[in-house]
Amino acid sequence: MPLGIAPGRYGRAGRAARGRSGRAVVAAGHPGDEACALGRLGRAMARRGRLVIAVWLLLAAASAALLPGLASRLAPPSMEVPGSESARAAAAIARGFPELGAEQMLLAFDSARLDSSAPPYQRALDATVRTLDARPDIGALLPLPAVERQHPHHVYVLAGVHGDELTRQGRLPGQLATAQQAAYRASAGQVTVTIIGLSRAFAQLAHTDMGDLRSMELRVVPLAVLLLVLGLGAVGAAAVPLLVGGAAILTGTGALTLAGALWHVDSTMLTFTVTVSLGLGLDYALLVLLRYRQARRAGRPPLDGAGHAVATAGSTVCWCALAIMITSGGLLLVGVPWAHSMALAGLLAAFVTMLAALTLTPALLLRLDARLEWGTLPWLRAGGMLPWLRAGGMPFWRRAAGLAARAAQPARPARLPVSVRGAGHLMRHPVRYALAATALLLVAALPVLDMRLGLHYDRDTLAGTDIGGALARLEADRVASLTSVALPHPAGGGPVDTSALTAALRNDDRVTLVSALDNGRDLTLVLIADRAAPDGAESAAFLRDVHALAARLLPAGQQVLAVGPAARLGDLSAGVLSGLWRVLGLVLLSSFVLLLITFRSLLIPLKAVVMNVLCLCATFGLLTLWFQHVRPVAADVNVLLPLIIFTIVFGLSLDYEVFLVHRIAEHYRQTGDNTAAVLHGLRHTARPITLAAAVMAMTFAGLMFTRRLDFQQAGFAVAVAIVIDATLIRMVLVPALMRLLGQRNWWLPRPLSRLLPPR
Repeated sequence: MPLGIAPGRYGRAGRAARGRSGRAVVAAGHPGDEACALGRLGRAMARRGRLVIAVWLLLAAASAALLPGLASRLAPPSMEVPGSESARAAAAIARGFPELGAEQMLLAFDSARLDSSAPPYQRALDATVRTLDARPDIGALLPLPAVERQHPHHVYVLAGVHGDELTRQGRLPGQLATAQQAAYRASAGQVTVTIIGLSRAFAQLAHTDMGDLRSMELRVVPLAVLLLVLGLGAVGAAAVPLLVGGAAILTGTGALTLAGALWHVDSTMLTFTVTVSLGLGLDYALLVLLRYRQARRAGRPPLDGAGHAVATAGSTVCWCALAIMITSGGLLLVGVPWAHSMALAGLLAAFVTMLAALTLTPALLLRLDARLEWGTLPWLRAGGMLPWLRAGGMPFWRRAAGLAARAAQPARPARLPVSVRGAGHLMRHPVRYALAATALLLVAALPVLDMRLGLHYDRDTLAGTDIGGALARLEADRVASLTSVALPHPAGGGPVDTSALTAALRNDDRVTLVSALDNGRDLTLVLIADRAAPDGAESAAFLRDVHALAARLLPAGQQVLAVGPAARLGDLSAGVLSGLWRVLGLVLLSSFVLLLITFRSLLIPLKAVVMNVLCLCATFGLLTLWFQHVRPVAADVNVLLPLIIFTIVFGLSLDYEVFLVHRIAEHYRQTGDNTAAVLHGLRHTARPITLAAAVMAMTFAGLMFTRRLDFQQAGFAVAVAIVIDATLIRMVLVPALMRLLGQRNWWLPRPLSRLLPPR
């Protein structure tokens, strides 16, 4: 139900908003809790609380039972981009050279004491090759010739691996175990071997996710409890959002497990689902709880209070969950499977937390009504600080002296709270506050001009693992990246003349190995090893140079398709960036339309979209500043982050926008006084927004405790965005602009008004 003001329906400041009968319009902005669908839902859930709680307990228990199965089936996120050059090259090689498989990996042999020519080393090499050759999922095994300055203890063997991406990831542990056991037995443990490749690197990263997730929860949950207790003032009240958040996490992961029967579920999806479910579950339940406590203090009975809370805060929850689902669905516009997986995770998390907030929260509120004030903090109990200090054993003479001193002082008028005085000052000087907030945001956004995007192996996380050490050895031996260049040609037309291309590549200082071969039918293949790490800018530049050389030195019109770790990472980055603008356009448009329908105002959604863009620019500016300039080890911003940050931040920002402007609209409908309405909205939402934002920011900041750099960057960015949005944007810039716009806040062109659903 739209929450805004119909144009022309209410008078200017000073006139009360009235209906046809002359009576004041309902203050809550709803046609009454009984007539509101959400209000009826809240009362029904509260009335049938035992059944509702039992259903959620059953769902949580079933989800917990499914969780071990999900953990065992988790795989790394997909790195392939269907239809990209690397995907077409891999398909061409798999057809033309079936023995090279769909992906070419490297077996990296090493020994602490033996040269590669030593008999035990050779036995280990032969045994490993023979054992792997017997596996049906392994194709050709081609030893690479030693290159200049290669360490004498190192040997590399090219291995063709069969199967699609998911199949290859699933078979990797068995292949690795087979190779390591064969090398160990043949050399009595003197020679080690590991598998190097894009799939293997990201599979190793995925193994760290479950441990990081448990570590994050152990840190975040106690902090969430502390924040909720301090913010709500009582342990009993804090238990409600914690129970709802826990139910949302378990049920969300259970839904993800069931989705795994139809969809590839990876470790990043699980981390994203758990983090978003926890944050949204606490946030949504908190909004409903605060409305319920307000209703109870106003004298409403528990059942009516639950209905009123869901009728009011539930509307905000529904709109915000819908916004997150729409923005998450926007990721489906990106032609990258990884983005589709994140879309599914966002949709599930938002939907499950919305259901929990609208059904489980009112059920818990009614059952725990008598215990909501249990464990009230000592300084908030009846009588204020004095009974608490007495209970703490303050000496009698100090208490008596303090009471006498206060009794001797003349009575002072009660001072308004700092937040109220601050809001009043903002209303008197809106231009000053608006300019100051805008200047701060623009200064914070400046570093974004220097932002570098990249997609890397995350070597800090891989350090200490077998593949981390193998990658370091590979780069030291100057064979860091292996690229296969497929050159299709007509059947029977003979191989493509690559002599000029291979000669030019051999003269390139970056190249350490070049080899050309033809299948005798329709495909010529050029294998190139270069010294640049495949996830670095140098390797991307080298690939561009190879394409330029091929266009100049190969026959005119020759199709050139490159595949390898560097090519796959480059295609993934290009696919994500090409879809970024489509997602951003959908997110901006959907945010505008949702707020337009909600508030029936043209300027409020326009202002919200501009503020969100400004918030995002400041967020990425601070992200760039910290990770590229302040952090001891500089790092590029992960190229996948903008998609996730846009999706999460725009959805969450609507939460606080709707919550704040809804309260302003309520008061404006009562009085018609825009300035008083803005002041009223600030006074009644500052504490809830601050508390909800603190809990949400702390939840996402928990990702900074993980080992993966991309998770740390995501946690930093979302936490910073929430803090900026809840302070500078919602508490300063939005009210200042609404004060300046006055009655124009609620302006809506009449033709557009007829197109929108009625209020």
